[in-house]
Amino acid sequence: MTAWLRDPSLLTHVAVDEEDRAAARVTPPGAGWLASAETYPRSALAQWEARPTAPAVLPCGSVFDVVTVPSIFGRRMLDRLWTEGPGSGPVAVHRGRMMLFAAPGTAQRLPSLLDWEEWGDSVPPLLCHGTGDAVTVPPLIPGNTASEPRWVVAPDTRRPWLPGPEVLLWACVRAVRAKASAGVRVSIFPRADQDANVYDVSRRR
Repeated sequence: MTAWLRDPSLLTHVAVDEEDRAAARVTPPGAGWLASAETYPRSALAQWEARPTAPAVLPCGSVFDVVTVPSIFGRRMLDRLWTEGPGSGPVAVHRGRMMLFAAPGTAQRLPSLLDWEEWGDSVPPLLCHGTGDAVTVPPLIPGNTASEPRWVVAPDTRRPWLPGPEVLLWACVRAVRAKASAGVRVSIFPRADQDANVYDVSRRR
């Protein structure tokens, strides 16, 4: 067994801001949880022992689903999940998108819920990965290549809590509303017609 599996303190990941990297921990139980998505978990762990800084490709649908969103919108979702509850499961970033690990079945239900609640057109394009799909997950020990996937919230337990479709729907709606609220401004400058005592109240798009 390699050193990082024997000593959890040797496992690190990248925390929330890519530009402000902070050390955190990916525990051996977390690695075991990820490996359990494979048909042969022990083989997956053996590969990570041999190459702990290499990303891995894992199947979705049985242990977790993954919902990916544009990175900025994903940060708004995480803000809502962590400031207003109930928190999130593991989260990673890869190629400008944020990967939210979710309960199995979320990939199938979330798009339908967004359409049912008529929020589908307001939310940036979601990519939902479920049964039959696979995703690239960050290495257990981060490398030095900025283009590699990186953990934002690393798995640290054998059975992490995972949000379901209703929780992610709630986070999407809150993120849309937060963006809209941030875009409201009141201008103190009068319109072009200087004779009118009317002030411009507009919403930025």
